[in-house]
Amino acid sequence: MEVIEYRGWKNNLLLSNGHVELVVTLDVGPRVIAYRLPGGFNVMKNYDSMMGGTGEAEWQIRGGHRFWLSPEDLTRTYFADNRPVKWEQIGPHAARITAPPETEYGVQKVMELRLGASGTKVDVTLRVTNVGSAPTDLAPWGPTVMAPGGVEIIPLPAKKNHPLHPKNAKSPADFAPNQELILWPYFDFADTRWAFGKKYALLRQDVNKGPTKIGLAHREGWVAYLNSGVLFVKRFDYREGALYPDRGTRYQTFSNEDMLEMETVGELVTLAPGASAELSESWELHGGVPPVKTEADVDRVVLPLVK
Repeated sequence: MEVIEYRGWKNNLLLSNGHVELVVTLDVGPRVIAYRLPGGFNVMKNYDSMMGGTGEAEWQIRGGHRFWLSPEDLTRTYFADNRPVKWEQIGPHAARITAPPETEYGVQKVMELRLGASGTKVDVTLRVTNVGSAPTDLAPWGPTVMAPGGVEIIPLPAKKNHPLHPKNAKSPADFAPNQELILWPYFDFADTRWAFGKKYALLRQDVNKGPTKIGLAHREGWVAYLNSGVLFVKRFDYREGALYPDRGTRYQTFSNEDMLEMETVGELVTLAPGASAELSESWELHGGVPPVKTEADVDRVVLPLVK
């Protein structure tokens, strides 16, 4: 664990166990700006013009993995996280990154990152605390901005046959919907980046196409992004009965000309002064993975790595 220079910033924390590397900005944040196999391809997007900057008056996307608050609004969500952060070691390959309080909104954000002694797995915890004097409604939100040129793999719930007749049904649930798909106004079913199959939805990042976005309740536990032979896997849970923002989305994905974003969203809560809310997920990387174009490719190439 050491502090290094990275793309114009003098202070960045390098976390490595010899099998995987994380670079975390300290001059701004909290933000993971790089995730890679040692000496390998950074799966996260870096916006070249925003590297090395600090103290800007307006929020900068920059790239990497950031800590947002949902529901999305025009103020608190886009708070300019452009100030230095503090860090402390909390394990052999683990660190806690603490941002200054956002006094305008009475919240403070902490990001914890934990690598194992070996392997590429990273446990990520986002914790927001109400440091104000009044309750506030929010959900922690973890967008990960991925480098362009890849394909996202979203597993879908297993299909079931229609009962055809009530006598064939075990319960009314056999006739009921079991999936949630939330569409943003700029989503288009004719968009050729999307392929909705029987087992997976695939979204290909295209440098020539603008915004698209969907949200899902997503109970399958994982999503993945394959780019330049490196498979990024993000894992997270789903709690039945929980209230999630944006009409019940636990997972959201967005793409435009520059990147593809993989976003987990925590439970929507009313946070009392002094109370905290958390969002947890884990990441892993697999190198030397061949391209996938079809659901059969995903079954053959990706599924053995994920399962």
